[in-house]
Amino acid sequence: MRIIGGELKGRLFKPGKNFKARPTTDFARENLFNILNNRIDFEEVKILDLFAGTGSISFEFASRGAQSVTTVEIDHVHYAFIAAVIAQLHLEKIIHLLRYDVLKFIPRCTETYDLIFADPPYQMKDLNKIPDLVLQHQLINVGGMLILEHGKGDNFASHPNLFEERIYGSVHFSFFKPSLV
Repeated sequence: MRIIGGELKGRLFKPGKNFKARPTTDFARENLFNILNNRIDFEEVKILDLFAGTGSISFEFASRGAQSVTTVEIDHVHYAFIAAVIAQLHLEKIIHLLRYDVLKFIPRCTETYDLIFADPPYQMKDLNKIPDLVLQHQLINVGGMLILEHGKGDNFASHPNLFEERIYGSVHFSFFKPSLV
């Protein structure tokens, strides 16, 4: 795993053999951040990274100047890896790591965010419920968005809050906005 942009560009990290997470490919991450570079000011947004896995998305946001990234991961091996990289990069004041089940965290969360990134396991049983869960609990600030990474087997084309989808190989990013009600 490597950080592909920003101040920490080029830093390499090896999660190890016990790692079960599927990190977002460099190609997909690079394209996602090219899109985001044109839409947001990283220094001005509050970010939530759900199902963090390797933490690669959180590290990309921190590398690009984000002031606050809340990172949620339940797996103890993944959590320990992310914590070690945070310490190695001295990102403790930027990345706030929580060991929590995302599906239990969302209903209990009292914060709101400008950008939420969710990368659940592609085989997750209720993956298709994540956008509604985030929207129902009003975790997205006005003008903010949820980006859900998923495989080709999941289709959100009929979701009323979907405003864009991007496909990079087997990686799909679906973009959602809260309703303006």
